[in-house]
Amino acid sequence: MSTTLQLGNITVPVPVVLAPMAGITNAAFRRLAAEQGAGLYVCEMITSRGLVERQAKTLSMLAFDPLETTRSVQLYGVDPRFVGEAVRILVAEFGVHHVDFNFGCPVPKVTRKGGGAALPWKRDLLRAILSEAVAAAEPYGVPVTMKTRMGIDADHLTFLDAGRIAEDVGCAAIALHGRTADQHYSGKADWSAIAALKQHVGITVLGNGDIWEASDAVRMMDETGCDGVVVGRGCLGRPWLFRDLAAVFAGQPVPEPPPLSDVVAMVQRHGELLAELMGEPRGMADLRKHMAWYFKGFRVGGETRAALGKVSSLSQLGALLGQIDDDQAFPASEIGVPRGRQGAPRRVVLPDGWLDDRRCDFLGADAELDVSGG
Repeated sequence: MSTTLQLGNITVPVPVVLAPMAGITNAAFRRLAAEQGAGLYVCEMITSRGLVERQAKTLSMLAFDPLETTRSVQLYGVDPRFVGEAVRILVAEFGVHHVDFNFGCPVPKVTRKGGGAALPWKRDLLRAILSEAVAAAEPYGVPVTMKTRMGIDADHLTFLDAGRIAEDVGCAAIALHGRTADQHYSGKADWSAIAALKQHVGITVLGNGDIWEASDAVRMMDETGCDGVVVGRGCLGRPWLFRDLAAVFAGQPVPEPPPLSDVVAMVQRHGELLAELMGEPRGMADLRKHMAWYFKGFRVGGETRAALGKVSSLSQLGALLGQIDDDQAFPASEIGVPRGRQGAPRRVVLPDGWLDDRRCDFLGADAELDVSGG
């Protein structure tokens, strides 16, 4: 099992990548995670069209912490022309060192137009998009990677074809979430698909799905032979997961879960970083969504919990956190269990006739989302 990760000319000290999550992995959260342990921390997904058209929201999302020595961005696009230009803008104007592509989103507003996890079904289009991206990034020595799912559903798997195409056009790596699009986030991730992909391609393979504790990452790499892991929902309200991952890959014992006093300090730090990034009112509004994740399983009190969900200033945050009886151990019931959204399987919404033919080299303009952030 490797203890580092190589993506083109980038050496990541530990084989761990933070999955880009809309509304979560802004520069403040990436800084918070990086303070816990080394890894590659990917910016929230932006759209190629939004970037090329210089939309204000997209440009505002391209904010990086001064300590981010490796700038990593996930891009979404379905039009090779927009994609190539967007990659050139990222590397030439924003100094981005790594560009990842999202072909795994199962959200209906994306798949109904042929994007996200639906797109790899059209092999020609996938090849054209990735080829344009690699060609645009190559002069700068910037590696291009992609993330995908196993397929649309169990009868329409795409991950092996996607891996072969990624390797053919010069991608540095492919990450696989071991679920199909129709599973969304339900059930268990199929790690055997990650193992099959690793056997199928010669490029770096990253595994994603159901990494809730550091031990899960080690087990995934041992069972599948993958070169590294992508961590998403497992770090929600638990930035110290990256501390645990750094320890386990260094051959050290995994630290004990933090007591509530440490969690309270983490929330305070998170709030300060968000306020610094986007101003106090917006920063506190952004922090609210994290409260349920941070305090899940702890005895916080209904009134305090509700007030934290409406916090509007750093002074109020400090006062509310000061009311908590923080002499509590981390709840054993929350160790090794799923976090974040799960839901149930549901049919994938696709364009009419999408599954009839695997050939397609262009989608309509309306499929190229112009709104970043998911």
